[in-house]
Amino acid sequence: MTWLRILLIALLLSGPALALSPDEILDDPVLEQRAREISSGLRCLVCQNQSIDDSDADLAKDLRVLVRERLVAGDSDDGVRDYIVARYGEYVLLNPVVAGHTLLLWIAAPVLLLIGLIGVVFAARRQRALPAGNGLTSDEQAALDALAASDRDK
Repeated sequence: MTWLRILLIALLLSGPALALSPDEILDDPVLEQRAREISSGLRCLVCQNQSIDDSDADLAKDLRVLVRERLVAGDSDDGVRDYIVARYGEYVLLNPVVAGHTLLLWIAAPVLLLIGLIGVVFAARRQRALPAGNGLTSDEQAALDALAASDRDK
């Protein structure tokens, strides 16, 4: 029974490793390590929230092969990334670059959070500023009671 549990755990943990097929692996371990580092930062355009190393989609396989081909051709890591981004756009990067055209992505969430917090603070202050009870003066309460009494008499 213990062996069955170990086998089941091993199979569950090896899911991402199954995405990379043996025919894709480079003979040079240094190039293979560089390819995996680059691939881990590239988004699978089919799966969208997985790196191409973790995806078994056909497009992810094509991208893994392309990365390895560029490395074998002598490109630097940045050169490979630039080549992939030039072909597929910046969306292929799992972590967007910080630049003028992506500044909104980096600033929008903190700004919206700050606006929401300010709104909560103002709402809490406004709630505390309301008078206790129903907020009517004694004259207004007497007039309301008189109206209610006249409605009951009818």
